[in-house]
Amino acid sequence: MILLFRVRLINPTFERSTVATKRQNPKTTPSFHCKASSFESKTMSHSSAPRMRKCRQTKKEEEEPLGGDMEDLFSEKETENIRLSLLGWYDENQRDLPWRKTRSETEKERRAYEVWVSEIMLQQTRVQTVMEYYKRWMHKWPTIYDLAHASLEEVNEMWAGLGYYRRARFLLEGAKMVVAEKEGFPNKASSLMKVKGIGEYTAGAIASIAFNEVVPVVDGNVIRVLARVKTISANPKDRLTVKNFWKLAAQLVDPSRPGDFNQSLMELGATLCSVSKPSCSSCPISSQCRAYSLFLENGSIPVTEYPTKVVKAKPKLDFCCVCVLEILIQENNRSGGRFVLVKRPEEGLLAGLWEFPSVILDKEASVAARRKAINLYLKEAFHLEPKETCTVVSRKELGEFVHIFTHIRRKIYVELLVVQLAEGGTIDMFKDEAKDTMTWKCVDSDVLSTMGLTSAVRKVYSMVEAHKQDLSVSSNRTAISRKRRIT
Repeated sequence: MILLFRVRLINPTFERSTVATKRQNPKTTPSFHCKASSFESKTMSHSSAPRMRKCRQTKKEEEEPLGGDMEDLFSEKETENIRLSLLGWYDENQRDLPWRKTRSETEKERRAYEVWVSEIMLQQTRVQTVMEYYKRWMHKWPTIYDLAHASLEEVNEMWAGLGYYRRARFLLEGAKMVVAEKEGFPNKASSLMKVKGIGEYTAGAIASIAFNEVVPVVDGNVIRVLARVKTISANPKDRLTVKNFWKLAAQLVDPSRPGDFNQSLMELGATLCSVSKPSCSSCPISSQCRAYSLFLENGSIPVTEYPTKVVKAKPKLDFCCVCVLEILIQENNRSGGRFVLVKRPEEGLLAGLWEFPSVILDKEASVAARRKAINLYLKEAFHLEPKETCTVVSRKELGEFVHIFTHIRRKIYVELLVVQLAEGGTIDMFKDEAKDTMTWKCVDSDVLSTMGLTSAVRKVYSMVEAHKQDLSVSSNRTAISRKRRIT
């Protein structure tokens, strides 16, 4: 049984301060412009000359690749050898993945949709994790037209556990955009990049794999392979370095099998040319790999020196207190508890996802301070006040845990608050007629157990279930002990 209501918006909770990983399009070299006023007179002033020299210097710096080791592209012989070696290896060793189904010429749009979904899911997520999500997704929405009719809540529930929820929202918005334009699935990388949520990498993957367009792809796996083949020590996160990786990848793409070649390059990086334990002796292009050659000459320089490691920023630590609010009610001769869930706004971080009432704290706080913050939230959001609108049956601190986001370490405190409504009270008492609203609902434990929840919310609920299990065991032991004393 689900009851939906709207009340005034207080704090957004479980706020994820990271955004879904967004693949930026490598920017082209800025064009060279000087103000027309600099050239109006044939005689240039002393103050004008340095300005012009500075412009020329800036242009030169922008056009030169960074790192000093990326100026050489592959020779024709190297290119041909790498193509033949990689494609031969891929034909024999490619993994059997559900999104690699062979489609006929008449099913190119279906293939494009499958590649799109898989590539978005695979961003920042392991293949083994994605496989089951992908199968469930395709069972529910087998075509882009099916997805276009889905709601954000349905998509979020299907996506729950994959993280980076903006990816799911953009996938839905992109599907609606393509279907609404009624021009079919875009079949060129340049057209695909106009679709919401599709960057240069995803566009290249879809265009080359589904439509056989000769365009490259560059992701973390490709960068790792190319950096080792060319012993590139430049910062792999630098804009101009990334641009040059795209140049190298574009040179290698096999014109007769662009999709297979791009997949072979990514497959190599995902399997043999791994981050920490590359299998160089089994690599089909080890003879073309400078990093491997350097290692054979000088064992003190391992292949894993490439690409250059970039120091990650230290994650920010913040704090959050979560109140799992359970309301004991009696309805239609049925008694039981209902849990309150709050829905996040439809825009912004974790858009449209359900979570327990919670409050973000400025700093680490005592139990008393946390309860004070939660009490204020519940009063303002639900008009819930002990002794006046309800009776507190129990209030228990269940513990704490740290949830890791990309740039945040969030310490989460969890409490279970069980209340009994005052005599004659019903769920309707929570209604609030304020204009600024948030959506919330009450659900029983059976519904809650089947909902698509974020991993953090799921962790909170698992703590509640463990606590209730402990109470049940303790209650049974007490009952048995009393029975023995009586007999």
